[in-house]
Amino acid sequence: MSRTAAEPARTTDPVRAPRLRADATRNRERIILAAREAFVEHGADAPLDEIAKRAGVGNATLYRNFPDRSALIREVALLVKNSILAAAEAATAEGVGPFDALQRFVHAAVEEQVGALCPIFSNHVDPFDPALVEARERLATAVDGLMARAREAGELRADVDHGDLFVAISQLTRPLPGTSCELLDGFVHRHLQLFLDGLRAPARSTLPGRAATFEDFQPHH
Repeated sequence: MSRTAAEPARTTDPVRAPRLRADATRNRERIILAAREAFVEHGADAPLDEIAKRAGVGNATLYRNFPDRSALIREVALLVKNSILAAAEAATAEGVGPFDALQRFVHAAVEEQVGALCPIFSNHVDPFDPALVEARERLATAVDGLMARAREAGELRADVDHGDLFVAISQLTRPLPGTSCELLDGFVHRHLQLFLDGLRAPARSTLPGRAATFEDFQPHH
C-alpha cells in the first residue's frame, strides 16, 4: 500500500535508543551510590528526595528505578558486597606477596564503610536473597584464598580466620555516638594497620576464644 500524504514519514535513530539506555543506567548507578552515602550518614531513614538530589536526578527517576526504600537498600547491599568482592579479586590478581595482598584487600574493604551499613542491611534486606547469597559465597571463597596463601607462606598467624577480618573491618567503620564521622575516617587506616600487624606470624600472644568465621555471621533458617 502506498503512503498517503496525511501519513507522517517514519524516521529511526539507531543511536538514540542505546544512548537512552546508557543514560538510564548511569542514573541508576548514581542513585545507588548517592543512597550508600546517605545511608552511611543518616541511617535507613535518609530522605529519598535528598538521595535523588545527591544523585542529580528527579524524584520521579528515583521511584521509576526503585519503587520503595527496601528495593533501594537491597541494591546498596549488592553494591557493597560486590565492591568488597572486587577488592578481594583485585588483591588476588596483583603481583605482590601473600600478606601484602591481604593487607591491600582489607584497606580497600574498609572504604565501603560496612560498619555503618550492617545494621541497615540486617533490618531491611532478605539475607536469603539469591543474589546476595551468591555474592557472599564468592567473597568467602576469595578471602579464604587470600588468607590461605598468606598462611602457607608463613606470614599469617594460624589462629585467625576470615570472620576475624570482618569483625575488625566492621568495628573500625562503625560510627561512634557523638563523634564526628570525618574525624574517625582520618584514623581508620592507621588503626587497621595496627590490627593487620597483629595478624603477622609469628604470633606474639595466644588469642582467647576461637577464630571467627563467615559461618558465625550467616543467617540460619
